[in-house]
Amino acid sequence: MQLRKISALLLLLLLLNAACHRGQKAGPPLVRDTSHYTKEEYIDRVLDSTALDSFLQQDTAYRSYADLMKNFYRQRNYHYAWVSGDGRLTEQAGNFLNMTQLDSNAVRASLQQLYDKIAQDSGRVTAADMSRVEMMLTGQFFDYGSKEWGGMTSDTAKDLEWFIPRKKLDMESLLDSLVQRPGNTFEEPVNRYYILLRNALKKLDDMDKSGRWDSIYADKKIYKKGDTAAVITQVKHRLHTWGDLPVADTSSLFTPALDTAIRNFQERMGLTVNGTIQQPVLNALNVPLQKRIQQVLLNMERMRWVPVEPGDNYLLVNIPEFKLHVYEGGKLAWSCNVVVGKPGASTVIFTRIMKFVVFSPYWNVPPGILANEVLPAVKRNRAYLTRQNMEVVNASGKEIPAGSINWSRYSGSSFPYIIRQKPGRSNALGKVKFLFPNEYNIYLHDTPSRYLFGETKRSFSHGCIRVAEPKRLAEWLLRNDPAWNSEKIEKAMNGNKEVYVSLKVQVPVFIGYFTAFVNSKGQLNFRDDVYGHDKRLAAQLFSN
Repeated sequence: MQLRKISALLLLLLLLNAACHRGQKAGPPLVRDTSHYTKEEYIDRVLDSTALDSFLQQDTAYRSYADLMKNFYRQRNYHYAWVSGDGRLTEQAGNFLNMTQLDSNAVRASLQQLYDKIAQDSGRVTAADMSRVEMMLTGQFFDYGSKEWGGMTSDTAKDLEWFIPRKKLDMESLLDSLVQRPGNTFEEPVNRYYILLRNALKKLDDMDKSGRWDSIYADKKIYKKGDTAAVITQVKHRLHTWGDLPVADTSSLFTPALDTAIRNFQERMGLTVNGTIQQPVLNALNVPLQKRIQQVLLNMERMRWVPVEPGDNYLLVNIPEFKLHVYEGGKLAWSCNVVVGKPGASTVIFTRIMKFVVFSPYWNVPPGILANEVLPAVKRNRAYLTRQNMEVVNASGKEIPAGSINWSRYSGSSFPYIIRQKPGRSNALGKVKFLFPNEYNIYLHDTPSRYLFGETKRSFSHGCIRVAEPKRLAEWLLRNDPAWNSEKIEKAMNGNKEVYVSLKVQVPVFIGYFTAFVNSKGQLNFRDDVYGHDKRLAAQLFSN
């Protein structure tokens, strides 16, 4: 299936979602902001309202947007938006059609033909043609915007376990913005990473059209610098096609340049970076381009759901990438490895505000671990709590002697107390935790199990997120608080008493799920679908 077919299917399904949504009872019409727009700013040409009604009855392609189109023209007293008073198409009309050319299916052939006719000789064009192209351009804007910028409904996103609130689009204000601004100043209402993915999609389509994508097979487990083999030539060609090997090389020698190219490819694919040809590299090179195209489309759909501008300072955890990214001043400041929830105890996709840093924390054993691990262990051996540096407390924090409890009476759901692990080197949360209060009981924290950060696939936790550089994160969050410097943070992390710190400057935390993305270096990355979310989204977008 070519890109245009996949795109057409995706856009059709999105349109159906949008149409169903619009079929609901419309809210009150938007009130025009007269402090910004005056009658004099409008084109001195007026549309007949009955002509608009007739157009919407006859042209079924835009009927789903009837309320939006009527309200748009009503708010501007039916003045034209795309055709000037002297019968010429505005600069914005050309800019809009150029923008929609990114997907040729988005522009109806009849609109393009009518536009070309008017652009070539407006003197031969009838008033009916002017009226029709005006209405078609407006309808096309709402059609394109719904497909390209809107995406699936919020309810559908939640069905796919995405709990980040979706951005809200005011399509009429966006259209006002486009037709009022000169030149190319209109900015699409999408996150910039969506646009980067869309550009990458075009490159993938070009790659797909350029030739065959046969699988590459090896006759031994590993190839490294200095080796010679026919498979090395094939790998060089494939990496050159991807752009990891800048200069084409048809030799069969494993060169230093190939070593560098493989390392770059391994990093983009989330593989162990070692500069050798082994089965994981071949597996990634053998993924069909149509699957990669579909993967990009899935993540473009997700990118439609996120805020256009998440803010200047925020934290982003990308679950399939197993990374925490720290953004400062709107730019990536630094990143580090994280461990996320294992399948079956998956980390939830949501957003909240980071409010607290807790040094030398207690770890309150969550209900699932209490029922399945801790209580059975205590029943087998009462010394378990002492060995794990744990204690039993009531709701007010008062310690309950473990010997006074009849453990055989209780299960996880009926246990009336709290079991918590005291601060210390063996504490499951390590030396510090970072709280962004939420109903999922998920937070960021340190860990004594440092070795897991060296693994390539890091889904081992019970749902919370373990951070490889906790002190650095604490220093960043408290960087503007004069009461906390590096020395004091170090001391608090190694204390025997829990210390809560309220952040003076709170920051958003986004827990996201992107298996295809363009990184800060402008490189297209792919990751495995660790929780199967891609599979479920694909079933909604691409199934027959």
